[in-house]
Amino acid sequence: MSGLRLDGRVAAVTGAGRGIGRAYALYLAELGAKVVVNDLGGSTRGQGAGDNAPAGEVVNQIQANGGEAVANYADVSTEDGGRSVIDTATQEFGTIDILVNNAGNMVWGSLPEAGIDVIEAHWAVHVRGAYNTIHAAWPIFQAKNYGRVVLTTSVGLFGLKDNVGYATAKASMIGLANSITVSRGRADINVNCIAPNAVTRLAARTEEEAQQLKAAATNAMDPAMVAPMVAYLAHESCRVSGEVFVAGAGRFARLFVAVTPGYVHPSSQTQTQAKAPTIDDIAANINAITDEAGYYVPTSLLDWTGPFLAHLKR
Repeated sequence: MSGLRLDGRVAAVTGAGRGIGRAYALYLAELGAKVVVNDLGGSTRGQGAGDNAPAGEVVNQIQANGGEAVANYADVSTEDGGRSVIDTATQEFGTIDILVNNAGNMVWGSLPEAGIDVIEAHWAVHVRGAYNTIHAAWPIFQAKNYGRVVLTTSVGLFGLKDNVGYATAKASMIGLANSITVSRGRADINVNCIAPNAVTRLAARTEEEAQQLKAAATNAMDPAMVAPMVAYLAHESCRVSGEVFVAGAGRFARLFVAVTPGYVHPSSQTQTQAKAPTIDDIAANINAITDEAGYYVPTSLLDWTGPFLAHLKR
């Protein structure tokens, strides 16, 4: 039995009927959490609804293993849907402690073929869906000075040939986590991101490809290999917030946005006597600008400002 437990905690996991979300729900329940299993029952493109079987099967499995769980079939991309997930938690279990925003979709496409609809399709589920549930849960977290939120980003933000909408939405999660972390003040409410590395149907462009991926997947790429990282981020002992963690295939790592020391134009030492650099100054010093040696990792906008403007003499 695990040393760290989630007994008495109430968790909601969106998109938990299949794949990675299912693995999260099962593992959180195994650790003692009461779980709201949300799943719209739609396609990987985020279309359609009404298939209650995936969420129901997860609930049945949790209950068969002696845990407590209830299904929710709401569309989190709507404000009412996001609120419904939290309402289900409070109505069935009395509160909400843990929110794992896992619901997602994938519409493959890139320029010039992909239109704004590709961006909007991902924005609706990944970004608006995550915000809707957080917005509904936040008053409860504030009232009891406790909450754990896990947002789902992706290494897909580094870009693929045809994932422009997905990469855009997933990069947004980092900014969302950072902003909420700063605004929460001293409250014991942590918001972190998980970038899971596992084989699921979302990675496939067609149903045939989905079956091929599933057949070729090894145990190391099972979604269950990601769940322990999410469980830790959901635990009361987790003290970090505004961070991004990559998990999968037995490896766990931190992913972060950093700033290089860069190049300081000699005339910029004072604000009153500074002279504008030229394009030639940039070209001549591009290696210094991009040199990663001595980089720093800001924890907020203000934390970035200090080092970046440190060369200015007051």
